[in-house]
Amino acid sequence: MINYNPKDWFTFIFRFHKADTVRKLFPMFIALSLYSAAIAWLELSVWKLSSNSEVKNISIMHGLLGFVISLLLVFRTNTAYDRWWEGRRQWGTLVNSSRNLAMKLQAMLPATNKEARDYFRAMIPNYAFALKNHLRKMYKPEELVQVPGMTIDPEKHVPNQLALQMMAKTMELHRNNQLTGEQLIILNNELQSFTEISGACERIRNTPIPFSYSVFIKKFIFFYIMSMPFGYVFSLGYLIIPMVVFIFFVLASLELIAEEIEDPFGFDANDLPTDTLSSNIRLHVAELL
Repeated sequence: MINYNPKDWFTFIFRFHKADTVRKLFPMFIALSLYSAAIAWLELSVWKLSSNSEVKNISIMHGLLGFVISLLLVFRTNTAYDRWWEGRRQWGTLVNSSRNLAMKLQAMLPATNKEARDYFRAMIPNYAFALKNHLRKMYKPEELVQVPGMTIDPEKHVPNQLALQMMAKTMELHRNNQLTGEQLIILNNELQSFTEISGACERIRNTPIPFSYSVFIKKFIFFYIMSMPFGYVFSLGYLIIPMVVFIFFVLASLELIAEEIEDPFGFDANDLPTDTLSSNIRLHVAELL
């Protein structure tokens, strides 16, 4: 995730970063420039169409459809941002649940039970790291702190395995009279929230925007831009070239940004800082336990 100063306008305007859509769209800028130049040359120099030609009326279509494409792109970006923000909320809940669980265990466990504290000091952050990698369809055992009794099958759902083992450890403490029944109920709420957060994040990752909707927007933008030089060349001449490139930059950039943030758990520049959040959970849990 990119950290920035929202008040630094100069940096925003004149600085390029790896997430900037200009870099991704630059080959299309070149192709559209050549295409627009060819259409302008054909209409003005080869076909020698007059400004009264019916071809000029194509621009009316763009005026009518401009409002429609604006609504579509606004809905597209809002939907993608809602997914990004929901992912951030879920990870914020994971941070809070991890802290609450650590605080409650610290207060409830007997002072002599150092083994249980060491266990949960490792396992609570392990869950955050496992969830982060699970959402990226990866498994990194080097990020997990090994504790006695922890077994992981990388072919299965790793976060679920860790949640199950923490639940089993809690029940064991209850059976050994290290936790009372009331304390067990209180801890169960925090442990249950881990699985609920995992399910919510998986819902975001596994449910992209409907295919037909995404394809329609891309086709709409393509035909909208490709038909633009035919009508506007009579009033703009060869200035149609930068105009078409700029309009394409605006419309396509909105779609690219939406594509990037609709799955907020990956490695894109604007994705959530799940690595940092997981490290913070490990730091804070170690301080509390």
